[in-house]
Amino acid sequence: MSINTRIEYFKSLKDFSTLGIGGKARQFVSIRTIEEMGEIRKYVSKENIPFWILGKGSNSLFDDRGFDGLVILNKIDFIEFDRGKLHVGAGTSFSLIGVKMARMGWGGLEFASGIPGSVGGAIYMNAGASGVETCDHLTAVGYIDEAGNYVEKIKDELFFAYRTSSFHEQKMIIVSGRFELEKKEEAREKQRKIIEYRMATQPYGEKTAGCIFRNLDGKSVGALIEICGLKGKRIGGAEVSTLHGNFIVNRGDATAQDVLDLATYVEEKVREKTGKELEIEVRKIPYQLGKNV
Repeated sequence: MSINTRIEYFKSLKDFSTLGIGGKARQFVSIRTIEEMGEIRKYVSKENIPFWILGKGSNSLFDDRGFDGLVILNKIDFIEFDRGKLHVGAGTSFSLIGVKMARMGWGGLEFASGIPGSVGGAIYMNAGASGVETCDHLTAVGYIDEAGNYVEKIKDELFFAYRTSSFHEQKMIIVSGRFELEKKEEAREKQRKIIEYRMATQPYGEKTAGCIFRNLDGKSVGALIEICGLKGKRIGGAEVSTLHGNFIVNRGDATAQDVLDLATYVEEKVREKTGKELEIEVRKIPYQLGKNV
């Protein structure tokens, strides 16, 4: 069966967003293998269809109108591990990898525990926590190029910096990642402490997109927002978390516009009271590519 015959129409994106926000995608398809991803990439190029790659739906804010194109859900989920060398599918839970490796006594990805994204999303954003970034133990990335071909490049051939990577500038679809881990007896205990801290200090389990703003020079924006007295501030169904200031929570009926209005309000108040300029970290996905949300 051809991949394009599996495309669904007018699929609600709320169920695929950790914020629980978003209208309907004009087209939607779930991809489970690298071969399928190559086929769908060729299809969108041939038909000139705008597309968006979706993993676990964290760090993303869909438009209230949805997405006027094809949303490709990356479900490429596999784990291959041999003596510290890890090869994993881009659709695999990043948190699961962190827990699984730590339980086996391998260190390097303990920080991933509790991060609600996919491996592909973590590579794309160079996700980080606890002083560690995804690229620190990454050795290579497999991706589908614009022609639908599978390509693998070592880390040194790619660019990574704070919450960004080469993949932001190019139309490549991440399908796998390779990591090199270290044998550490304390890995499991370190991972447990990370998840316990995260659960105690962040709105874990609530509808959020993760941190809304980038940290400033390594300093916590959450603490800055708290100093400004903005915890609990609410616009519509969106609320600044009372547990951690750098999270916006969907209290059940929030719209994308509520979230954006609240983020703008926070930016303005922090600027007025501290002179600091905040920068949104969450990716705003427009209804039509090339246009604002």
